[in-house]
Amino acid sequence: MKRVLTIAGSDSGGGAGIQADLKTFMAFSVYGMSAVTAVTAQNTRGVQRIFPMPPDMVAEQIRSVITDIGVDAVKIGMLFSADVIKVVATELRHMPLPVPIVIDPVMRAKNGDALLQPVAEETFLTQLLPLATVVTPNLPEASALLGLEVNSRESMIKAAKMLANSGAGAVLIKGGHLQDDLAADLLWTEGHYEWFEAPRIMTRHTHGTGCTVSSAIAAQLARGQGLCQAVQGAKHYVTEAIRQAPGLGGGNGPLNHHWGQTEWI
Repeated sequence: MKRVLTIAGSDSGGGAGIQADLKTFMAFSVYGMSAVTAVTAQNTRGVQRIFPMPPDMVAEQIRSVITDIGVDAVKIGMLFSADVIKVVATELRHMPLPVPIVIDPVMRAKNGDALLQPVAEETFLTQLLPLATVVTPNLPEASALLGLEVNSRESMIKAAKMLANSGAGAVLIKGGHLQDDLAADLLWTEGHYEWFEAPRIMTRHTHGTGCTVSSAIAAQLARGQGLCQAVQGAKHYVTEAIRQAPGLGGGNGPLNHHWGQTEWI
């Protein structure tokens, strides 16, 4: 069984963060492990409180997993602070073998609550981004990281080139915020780009889509699939998870991460 480590924050509502990551790993039949970077009091309406983990505790969790169980891929989500970014980058550089690293630059919750301190953005770009096999920002995240407005297909291509030039191995710009009938994502790799499209589903139940996409990609890379195939599989999985969302909560509700599984007895 392939092993995937998520380094991310905990979502008490279960829709995003390590909870969404571990559900996704299970859906793709890989063994999931976690290093918790922060604990949030969070539900579908917003984030009420954030309690960051001490950086040395984050590092110890990563070392504990890698030195015993091992990893075949790493997914990175909410890191919150520059100090945590630094220790995560250090631990990843010292892994015994190179593995795919999928970085989701979690910066804000669906309602706008900050999940990455603004002063940490430069540290993210200089220390963590160059370690990415693929980085997966949405439009607001790409805009914040690059200091430009990313709100069209043309600007998505420009942003992807810029992030690739900053050191990322590949870039997936998620177009869920586009004003378009299609949910269009752009994958930039090795100087070429490809669009992945699906009909837009009009719903408020989209909490955790970014976490889920990046985790689905990481799981498939761990299983030996190519990047384009992994992105295509993640796109299909997330589209159906949105379509079959359980309708929980009074705000941005969670996805149905178990839509493709046989009902348990």
